[in-house]
Amino acid sequence: MAAKFIFVLSLAVAASAVPLVPVAKIAYAEPEAPAHYEFQYSVHDEHTGDIKQQQEARAGDDVHGSYSLVQPDGVHRIVEYTSDKVNGFNAIVRYEGHPIPQPAPAKIAYAAPAKIAYASPAKITYAAPTKIAYSSPIAFSAPVAKVAYAPVTKVAYAQPLTQVSFSSPVISYHH
Repeated sequence: MAAKFIFVLSLAVAASAVPLVPVAKIAYAEPEAPAHYEFQYSVHDEHTGDIKQQQEARAGDDVHGSYSLVQPDGVHRIVEYTSDKVNGFNAIVRYEGHPIPQPAPAKIAYAAPAKIAYASPAKITYAAPTKIAYSSPIAFSAPVAKVAYAPVTKVAYAQPLTQVSFSSPVISYHH
């Protein structure tokens, strides 16, 4: 047992003495290329009035694109934008169409509250509590049947016990 302990302990000491040196260094074959992408999407939902679209393209650090949408007043807004290292972000915003006049909100008519007349509260009288009489408790009779138990017979062994053992999945006992 002691030999196993010393062996494991010596392995732990040897493992801690080995310096951590990377086995291999990861090298990329080519440098990362600048980002290039193009995307576009559009939504045209007449039921909700959600009408919009966008498109954008990127080549390295230069981005150009546009988006448009129909505003709640019915005017079509168009935004064209560019972005680069030299000029930064620039946007040109145009509006097409005229605002659709919204109907004026309906005037709400209300009536003045009616005058409420209050009557004086009715006079309330209290009567003394009535006396409650209780009857005697219910009497119980004796049980209907008596249960009799048979005596337990004693177990006799031919010889006195000299050895006892017990076992279960968890423990085992032997005496």
